[in-house]
Amino acid sequence: MPKYLNIGVYRKNKLSCPTERDVEQALTRAVARHGGLAWKFVSPGTAGVPDRIVLLPGGKTGFVELKAPGKKPRPLQEHRMSQIRDLGIPVFVIDSMDQIEGVIREIQSS
Repeated sequence: MPKYLNIGVYRKNKLSCPTERDVEQALTRAVARHGGLAWKFVSPGTAGVPDRIVLLPGGKTGFVELKAPGKKPRPLQEHRMSQIRDLGIPVFVIDSMDQIEGVIREIQSS
């Protein structure tokens, strides 16, 4: 039985809505399948930074903010993402399993 479906996640034979943690784990696995790394990103003393830095073969890099389905970044997170984008580095918000492969393709093509 597949663990992830477009409509939710199986947990102990019950279907439930995926959490931010589920989406984050799926991103990490997908990036690894593409030969990359999705490291947890923390910056002591600087709040609001994206959750993950994605490193792909060929020197391709992007930041990813992960959210539970339907949730949006806080204003400070939006500000930090804007600062990173202003430096020419791609930043993405993922709140759905369906977005993961598209984001990886975007980073690969940047």
